[in-house]
Amino acid sequence: MTDSTPNNPASKAWSGRFSEPVSDLVKRYTASVFFDKRMAEQDIRGSLAHARMLARQSIISAQDLADIERGMSQILTEIRSGAFEWSLDAEDVHLNIERRLTGLVGDAGKRLHTGRSRNDQVATDIRLWLRDAIDQILLLIADFQRNILTIAEEHAATPLPGHTHLQIAQPVTFGHHLLAYFEMLSRDAERFQDARRRTNRLPLGAAALAGTTFPIDRAFVASELGFEGVCENSLDAVSDRDFAIEFCAAVAITMTHLSRLSEELILWMSPRFGFIDLADRFCTGSSIMPQKKNPDVPELVRGKTGRVNGHLVALLTLMKGQPLAYNKDNQEDKEPLFDAADTLIDTLRIYADMVTGIRVKGDNMLEALKLGFATATDLADYLVKKGLPFRDAHEAVALAVRAAEARGCDLADFTLDELRASMHEVSGAAERLDSDVASALTIAGSLAARDHIGGTAPNQVRQAIARARLRLGA
Repeated sequence: MTDSTPNNPASKAWSGRFSEPVSDLVKRYTASVFFDKRMAEQDIRGSLAHARMLARQSIISAQDLADIERGMSQILTEIRSGAFEWSLDAEDVHLNIERRLTGLVGDAGKRLHTGRSRNDQVATDIRLWLRDAIDQILLLIADFQRNILTIAEEHAATPLPGHTHLQIAQPVTFGHHLLAYFEMLSRDAERFQDARRRTNRLPLGAAALAGTTFPIDRAFVASELGFEGVCENSLDAVSDRDFAIEFCAAVAITMTHLSRLSEELILWMSPRFGFIDLADRFCTGSSIMPQKKNPDVPELVRGKTGRVNGHLVALLTLMKGQPLAYNKDNQEDKEPLFDAADTLIDTLRIYADMVTGIRVKGDNMLEALKLGFATATDLADYLVKKGLPFRDAHEAVALAVRAAEARGCDLADFTLDELRASMHEVSGAAERLDSDVASALTIAGSLAARDHIGGTAPNQVRQAIARARLRLGA
């Protein structure tokens, strides 16, 4: 900052305008340094690029640039070592760094803010920080997906009850089921990649809201910082937070996917299902019930998803009533944004590890398939292939299921004559049944029959895994 009173290093950048100091309560209320200091490295990167541009355009001298670079190098070292002293009086990360720089290099530090405002500076810092966060998230999603593929390949042929309405519907394989989450995560990655493109535009140069009278070179700064272009309108550049909202929307969708997986892991781990067990390191016990093994991590993921969804709503609400251009309201964008990113990053890390510790109980999955007449649709398809209209086949199988329920057995337990008798009310159904119907009623036969792209046949699952590995470059 450029101090209004040079001999008072603690004075505000605007202190000459006011007749009394800001109260301590207001300082605490308006300060952001204790959460925006995490953007310190991005702030330094942006300032160095800005300083190089100023020197290149002969707005500051080469000696000023050298002093700024020297000072910023020391500040970066102090920040990384924990030796940097953060001040509430300096209010935010930008003024803290600039005040320290001025203390180290004198007037060169005061000249750094030439041609920019905190408005375009903070907008740049957030975009740099978010770009880094997105890159980290994309790597973590890919790691998680690779681990999903490993367990999916191991269980490409392990039968699992597929559910609709949480009722047993048709057989699938455990590997096929996991690949559904691989696809969700692939879409998540695409959303983050797309959001990154819109984040990767340089606001610096918009100054407070109208641009600057100095002969700046925004394209040079964009190139220095790895931005793909510049924000074309100065008003929009300083006030836009669409990129933060879009990022939080992508985070909310990803967390929703992970919450759905969490719900399934919780259900599957319950003795009522007994399909899987989670490694002990992801579970806790009870303070009173010694037998308990609680799936705390998936439960917390389910709970944290609600908080992340709230961050998206918070940002939308933050922006909905703001006139152009910058308003102090926008200081409230960082905590939801930071927490959303932190929560997703931590969740992806722990999930990538947790899926490697899933122990599959295939026998229990197979037994559950016998409870819900999972091959009923296969029987209807068999009749259709024999020439019976589908609606008639549907009715005939429904009658067979009713008869099996009354006897307390599965469709596969019927003899051929018993199966024919159960369908006698539907004209043409019984006579279309032959001895080959038995293969249509087996779990293995049901799985193998769905032999097309996207189907649950084990060989299709393995082919899908191979394609997925190519997509990941693994």
